[in-house]
Amino acid sequence: MILLRRLLGDVLRRQRQRQGRTLREVSSSARVSLGYLSEVERGQKEASSELLSAICDALDVRMSELMREVSDELSLAELAQSAAASEPVPTPVRPMLNSVSVASVTGGPERVTIKAPVEAVNVVAA
Repeated sequence: MILLRRLLGDVLRRQRQRQGRTLREVSSSARVSLGYLSEVERGQKEASSELLSAICDALDVRMSELMREVSDELSLAELAQSAAASEPVPTPVRPMLNSVSVASVTGGPERVTIKAPVEAVNVVAA
């Protein structure tokens, strides 16, 4: 079974280690106890969206970047699981957005049109 909390913890740990930062530094900056952050990184605790936001801010990483990396890890884990079970691998439903460019800004800063390889996606600020 693939556990999302483990994948998320692995990605958070890699992000922190890439920056050469300690658990203590990040926990202090995120205002999260060192022990709890450690448990999140080890996949032992489910992190709330508020906690993830605080950790991402402390790591200076966008939550969307974090989730994209988690999504990539999940895809790989599902493929490995399918291969191990000898199941046919399903075709992805949506295209991967490796790179996007802002094509236009209409109606002020609240609405941005992003041109993706196959489709246009409207992003509306909340």
